Amino acid sequence: MTDRLLEYRSGKQPLPEKYLLWPLYGAGFENMGVDGKPIEVPMPSSVGADELLVRHDACGLCFSDLKVIAQGQNHPRIFRDMKKEPVTLGHEVSMTVILVGENLKGMYKPGDRLIIEADIYLNQVSYAYGYTFQGGLSQYAIIDPRVIHSDTGNNLIPVQDRLGYAEGALVEPWACVLAAYRLQYRTQIKPGGTLWVIGRGKDLPYSLSSGFDSAAHPAKVIATTLPEKFGGWLKKQAETLGVEWVDAPDPAVPPVEFVDDIVLLGADPDLIEQVSPHLAQFGVMAILDDQPMSRKVNVDIGRVHYHRWLYTGTTSLEITRAYTEYPVQAQIKPGGRALFVGAGGPIGRMHVQRAIQFANPPSLIVCTDVSDLRLEDLCTSFSGEARAKGIEFVCLNPTNNDAYKAGIAPYLENGFDYVVVLAPVAAVIADSANYLGRKAVMNVFAGVARGTMAAIDLSKVYLDGNRIIGHSGSDMSDMLLTLERWGDDQLSLNMSVAAIGSLSAARDGLMAVKNTVFPGKVVIFPNISELPLTPLEGLKDVLPTVYARLKNGREWTAEAEEELFRQMLP
Repeated sequence: MTDRLLEYRSGKQPLPEKYLLWPLYGAGFENMGVDGKPIEVPMPSSVGADELLVRHDACGLCFSDLKVIAQGQNHPRIFRDMKKEPVTLGHEVSMTVILVGENLKGMYKPGDRLIIEADIYLNQVSYAYGYTFQGGLSQYAIIDPRVIHSDTGNNLIPVQDRLGYAEGALVEPWACVLAAYRLQYRTQIKPGGTLWVIGRGKDLPYSLSSGFDSAAHPAKVIATTLPEKFGGWLKKQAETLGVEWVDAPDPAVPPVEFVDDIVLLGADPDLIEQVSPHLAQFGVMAILDDQPMSRKVNVDIGRVHYHRWLYTGTTSLEITRAYTEYPVQAQIKPGGRALFVGAGGPIGRMHVQRAIQFANPPSLIVCTDVSDLRLEDLCTSFSGEARAKGIEFVCLNPTNNDAYKAGIAPYLENGFDYVVVLAPVAAVIADSANYLGRKAVMNVFAGVARGTMAAIDLSKVYLDGNRIIGHSGSDMSDMLLTLERWGDDQLSLNMSVAAIGSLSAARDGLMAVKNTVFPGKVVIFPNISELPLTPLEGLKDVLPTVYARLKNGREWTAEAEEELFRQMLP
């Protein structure tokens, strides 16, 4: 290691008078930077007593950044006039402490390595890194007390020196992937919540054995056309427990805007579509029936993803079984059959890699993508490792109709145990539900806008025990788990890197993300000398000594990163 790299890592090198950042002044790439370039701003000469000056060592580029570029001032996380106070993007960040405020000297020192859980809240107000705070597409930034004293504690996470800069930047997107398999859903009516029970005209012997007793019960019940016997029992139970009772004869006019649980005593697609908008965040709709519905149901798949709605059900007349019979299994079934739809992109590759590298993998992994180039790279990257673990690994392009039909046909009879949808397209999400087997889970990882409807056969929810879930965020525990898996050598973070560049290449990198140019992640190193956006294979001509340290000529390594900094530190 050269003295220059040692000095860089120490965090004690002399600071420049100015540094570079990419301001975003509004919607559109034309509003990023000035004349398509980053700008210079003055370097702070000191920090406040409760502040840190940090250096951004690496920054991953994310599809979420593109949403800010597309929406500008209308983005839900932007709360200021961007023309006057531009946004500096970049929430997938690896950083080093440079200056420490007086009150923080017992906690931090120059050279400390950090990453950040970017979803920062203080007094329940969002101050996200790369949105409110100046993000990683800058060489330096100030960390103020809102980060260190947030509602969840300290959003800064110390990391080991042996963690590469790119690896550190990729902890955040990897945490989102790992979080998708840690989701938990209620297995009972929400205690203290609002329950809406809707009858469908059949006086059957419905029952409710738990979740409505002295141990746990809702605070309010809304009753609509309930069977006489069951309705009488439920009302008496409510009176005994002091639960508020509201009669609402017309399901089109509920007395409240949102409810936590909707129980349908009989399936009706029109009614499901009518009452679903009244589900609260983390709301559950339980459907009781033993006959298929007459048609598919238009499901707000955006709210399944962002609001964590859950449709569950049972063929039993016992309501409790709708919650407990087939609870959501967020993990992929060991030895099971997994389908990844839209697997060729950066996040899709992470899902596939996780399925292969973690303990208890499935026995079959089928990956689909509309890009032959991405599929080929996916197969090259992972098929050998999958085969070594005894996993059948199949890559199919659905646009190649005949080959796709022939390739998917052997798996249609039993379906898949777990389907992950990574394509944010309603028609693709709806089609993916058709591949579910019995007791299967579909995880809509792709974030589509709230109000995006997908026609899904919800009969399979109560007849086959299928569950449709979705989420793509993470929290501190997910990031710590990612670091733990990396530290245990269960997870190679560097396998996600596809292209690199210096800070000047950030705009080109974001355009490449938009145009799906690379199969993996683009990582920007803000403090190296000028390096255009370069795919890893392109390093062979540009930086041959860095290329020589890649694994198999295609995978980023800690050794390649060290050599990059040896060559490219200014």
